[in-house]
Amino acid sequence: MTIATGTFEGLMLDFLAYMELERGVSQNTLQSYRSDLLQFGAFLDERGTTAEHAIPRDVGDFLTALAVGKGENGPAATATIQRKAAALRTFYKHLRREGVRESDPTAGLATPRKSQKLPHVLGRAEVQRLLDQPKGTDPIALRDRALLELMYACGLRASEAITLEPQHLDLRDGVARVLGKGSKERIVPIGREAVKAVEVYLRRGRPALVGTREQSRLFVNFRGGGLTRQGLYKVIDRHARTAGLGGKMSPHTLRHSFATHLLAGGCDLRSVQEMLGHADVSTTQLYTHLSSEHLKDAYFKAHPRAQRA
Repeated sequence: MTIATGTFEGLMLDFLAYMELERGVSQNTLQSYRSDLLQFGAFLDERGTTAEHAIPRDVGDFLTALAVGKGENGPAATATIQRKAAALRTFYKHLRREGVRESDPTAGLATPRKSQKLPHVLGRAEVQRLLDQPKGTDPIALRDRALLELMYACGLRASEAITLEPQHLDLRDGVARVLGKGSKERIVPIGREAVKAVEVYLRRGRPALVGTREQSRLFVNFRGGGLTRQGLYKVIDRHARTAGLGGKMSPHTLRHSFATHLLAGGCDLRSVQEMLGHADVSTTQLYTHLSSEHLKDAYFKAHPRAQRA
């Protein structure tokens, strides 16, 4: 592929096409790239320069302006600056590969270190309280019970849960075929309780909600349409509040809890990495923040020369 130099927008669109068609990145990632690059392009335009002629100082000044808050939105968060810096690195790596640039103005770029903020994780008793909330046998209660059980059983992202289809589940063998980031597929086991909840929902809940409509999604709303991300957040927030967990969780909290509880129970890191769909095991290592009490319990149970004081 040969890039036609010219406008910043042209370079950006060629880059986005490459990332989508050849690298298979998700639509959310493409949208982030587009937003970040448009902001950088406007910055370069104000300086009277272009992407082809930008120098390291241009890139550095752009990120500095974000950090000190030169704009109507105030200072950008460290994570936001990290993301924009990563987008620029990827963009200029592509321009060099395609011969548009000979040098890379992002080389040696220093950005604020991203703090290793540990995710909030529910305790086992808290998870149980949450899963106990959908009560009754009406279709919505059956849906909510199946949804919560499956998200915790499989460590699903919100986007993965709402795009699941019945054909992606093999309830007899207890496995789910999950389509994750970048359209990467993975197989995840489903626990017994989740299998039972989904079976009841498929038998008595979903048919009542869908009726005679054509619907491919597993989880649907009260009108029979596919459950949206916003709808999923509302479901989890409602039951979290009822369980006394309001403000303590999001859909991702169940995924964090899934990973942490597996590791605490003795599951190896590589297996958890596979089940979460992480490309790099270093991402999964974030979940190794087990409590000191659990580590001590594991130590005293396993070490042949250990003895509690």
